[in-house]
Amino acid sequence: MEIPTQISSLSEHLPDFVWNLLLLASSIVSGISVQHILRIISRGLFRNNGPTSTRQLLVNRLRLPLNYFLPFVFMESVLPFMRLSVVYNHYLDKTIQLLLIISFGFILIRVVKLFEDYITIHYDITKTDNLKERKVRTQIHFIRKLLILIIVLLTIGAVLLSFESLRKLGAGLLTGVGVGGIIIGFAAQKSLGNLLAGFQIALTQSIRIDDVLVVEGEWGRVEDITLTYVVLKIWDERRLILPITYFIEKPFQNWTRIGSAITGTVFIHMDYSLPLEPLRKEFIRLLENNPLWDGRIKAMQVTDAKVHTMEIRALMSARNSSDAFDLRCNIREKLIAFIQETYPESLPQHRLRENTQIGIRGSDLINSTNEGSGS
Repeated sequence: MEIPTQISSLSEHLPDFVWNLLLLASSIVSGISVQHILRIISRGLFRNNGPTSTRQLLVNRLRLPLNYFLPFVFMESVLPFMRLSVVYNHYLDKTIQLLLIISFGFILIRVVKLFEDYITIHYDITKTDNLKERKVRTQIHFIRKLLILIIVLLTIGAVLLSFESLRKLGAGLLTGVGVGGIIIGFAAQKSLGNLLAGFQIALTQSIRIDDVLVVEGEWGRVEDITLTYVVLKIWDERRLILPITYFIEKPFQNWTRIGSAITGTVFIHMDYSLPLEPLRKEFIRLLENNPLWDGRIKAMQVTDAKVHTMEIRALMSARNSSDAFDLRCNIREKLIAFIQETYPESLPQHRLRENTQIGIRGSDLINSTNEGSGS
């Protein structure tokens, strides 16, 4: 009982400005102290297993918003003890309430991002077989953006509704909500369509983060899926930006819809004199010694017989589309080198023979002309 009495007597001897400043300073110090205590508690509850531990995620995401929120909470609690006029007390109270609403919305946004970080760590899309990880990451990516949008809108609404004049204005505008809703609906139907398309993509998983797509003749990977558009990273580092409704309304190729493994083809056109069995054995040997081949598919067949050449197709499989492209280029180069070294006479001869025939016909024409002029 003596301590409160001493504090009360001390406050009576201090000027109002000094007393109010001490209360504000104590609220800030209390907020920072509580935040430090929470960090110590989290250190005891969660083991620190490196920079991606649960404790580190909590500290990284919640430290900054708590540094704002907790001092405002203590300011609100000491406000009744401050010696202020009614007008100043009202404006300070209203300001602190607004800052509390904004900082609390900031905390909610960081909690959503904290949840996304936790999922991201446990579902790594850099692994080779990452179908499950891409499914989860795509859904979390979309849900995070949607929740943040909702939190921002609710925070703005709470700030506006805290003003008495705006509440009265809102009550007066309720009569025009029906007509206004129809007008807004027509004006925002494209945006609403994008939002619904995003929901459909997140649920049906027609495309996912890190999917390999062929869109508008371009090959690339899905880099980002927002509420309104999709970013496709093209193989040459360009970015193709497409509205999210594109993937609902138009056809496209998804090379990793079910899995990342893919089958590649190599076509070569050779003369009919080329023996196929040695070429097939060399193809199998090249595949078995190539680390890019996943060991699933290997086949070589003559798929077409043209007038001057035969079409030979080599099938091979790889773990993903990037490996498949490199594997195809590697096998194509080595098969051509094998034919050049072993069976050079079986290379396509059509152009050479055609040029020879044209040369013979040209010489015959010149000889006949000379004979005619001589006679």
